[in-house]
Amino acid sequence: MGCGKSSTGRMLASLLQFKFVDTDDWIEKKAGKRISEIFATEGEPAFRKLESDVVRELEGLQRCVISTGGGLIVNPENLESLKKHAMVFCLWASPETLYERVKNQNHRPLLNDPDPARKIRTLLEARTPAYRNADVLVSTERRSLREVAQHIANHFRAVNRHHAS
Repeated sequence: MGCGKSSTGRMLASLLQFKFVDTDDWIEKKAGKRISEIFATEGEPAFRKLESDVVRELEGLQRCVISTGGGLIVNPENLESLKKHAMVFCLWASPETLYERVKNQNHRPLLNDPDPARKIRTLLEARTPAYRNADVLVSTERRSLREVAQHIANHFRAVNRHHAS
C-alpha cells in the first residue's frame, strides 16, 4: 500500500494502450460495498477469498494491466494464476516512505492500528518473501509515477521483443 500501484497501473495501461483493471475496484463492484466495509463486516479472510475469486476471473484477459492489492500475491495460488498469463511487477518502497505516503489516508483497513508505521513494517516483513517471487521488483523510491510506469513499459516491451524473435 502506498507504492502507487493503481496510479502507476493506469499510466502504464495508457503507455501500452492496454485496458486497466484494479482488483480492489473489481471486488467493490462485485461485493456491492467498499473494501473497508468488507473488512469491518466480514473480516480479512472473506476479503482474501474475494481477491482469489477475482484473480481466477481475470485469467482470460489479454492486453491488460492489472493492479492488485498488496496482499494478493501472498497467496501462492494467486501469484501462480497471474504468472500463467501475465508478467508480474512488484512495486516497492521503504516502510518509512510508505508511511509518509499513506499516513493521512483513512480508507486503508489494515492501517486501523494504534501504530500504523509499525504495522507497515510488520506487513512488509511478512510479505517480502512473496514479493520476491514477482517477475520484476521495481523501486518507487524517489521516482515519479511516470518514471515508474515508463520503466515498466520499457522492460515489458524489451521482454516481449525478445520473446517474439
